[in-house]
Amino acid sequence: MIKRIIEISSSPAEISLKRGQLVLSRDGVDDMTAPIEDIGVLIISHHSVNVSSGAMNEMLKNNVAVIYCDGKHMPSGLLLPFSGHSTQTQSIAAQAAMSAPSKKRLWRSVVKAKIIAQARVLKEAREENGSLLSWAKSVRSGDPENMEARAARFYWPRLFGKEFRRRRDGPAPNPFLNYGYAVLRASVARALVGAGLHPSLGIHHSSKYDDFCLADDLMEPLRPLVDRKVWKIWRDNSHEELDKGVKQALLGILTEALIISDKKEPFMVALQYYAASLRRALGSGEKLDIPEW
Repeated sequence: MIKRIIEISSSPAEISLKRGQLVLSRDGVDDMTAPIEDIGVLIISHHSVNVSSGAMNEMLKNNVAVIYCDGKHMPSGLLLPFSGHSTQTQSIAAQAAMSAPSKKRLWRSVVKAKIIAQARVLKEAREENGSLLSWAKSVRSGDPENMEARAARFYWPRLFGKEFRRRRDGPAPNPFLNYGYAVLRASVARALVGAGLHPSLGIHHSSKYDDFCLADDLMEPLRPLVDRKVWKIWRDNSHEELDKGVKQALLGILTEALIISDKKEPFMVALQYYAASLRRALGSGEKLDIPEW
C-alpha cells in the first residue's frame, strides 16, 4: 500500500483525531481528513501547529513517522513508536548479540550497493562511472580499504562540479541533500521500528551521539536516490532556496517504486521488506535484500 506523506508548512494549523481520522484544521480552509493508517510520514514545518495528544498517540500506534522542522524548515526531530512489532524484544536482543563478522558482512553488502547506485546516477548524468563499478566489486567484508570514501571523492565532483564540497552547512545544493536525507532517514527508521528492530543499534555507525545508527546504515544505498533528484532540480532550475517546490520534489522520492527481491514495490513497502530482511539476516547469515530502482 502506498503511504501518504503530508507536510504542513504554509500556515498555522490544528491537528486532531475524529473517528479514526486525522483532521487538519486551518483558518479559511475546509478541514482536511485522512485515515491515519494511510499515512506514512507527517512533516510539521510551521511553528504554529498544535497536535492533540489523541492524534499523536494514534499516529504512533499506526507507525507514522512524525518529523518536526526548525525555523529554516530543516528536520530537527523525529517521533517514532516505542514498540512496533510483536517480537521486538527478541529482535533487539539479536541485534545486541550480533557478532563483529556478521556486522562486517552486512556492511560490505551495504557499501557495495551504495557504490553501484552512485554509478547508476553518474551514468544517468552522462559521466564516467567505470571506476565506481570496479571499486564496488573490490569491497571486502567491513570495507577495510574504505572504498565508500574513495567512491565519494570520485562521485561528488562529477555530479555537481569540481567546486562542490559535500558539507551539512555548505551552500546549495547541500541544504537540498540535507532535507532529502533527513526524510529518507525517518522513513528507514520507521520501517526498522515496524520490523521490531531498534534504530540506534547499528551495524557500522556507532557514535554515542547518534540515536539512529542503524537507520543511517541502511539508508546508505538509498542516498543516491536523493542525489539523483537533487541533481535534476539543480540542473534544470539552479534553485538557491529550499522552497516549497523543491521540498515537494524531494518528498516525491517516497512515492517512487523500488525493486526488491526482483519485485517492484511502493517505496514504503520496499523499506518494510528491507528491514524484515535485515531482521532475518541478523544471526542466520542470510543475504540482505537491498532495494534498487
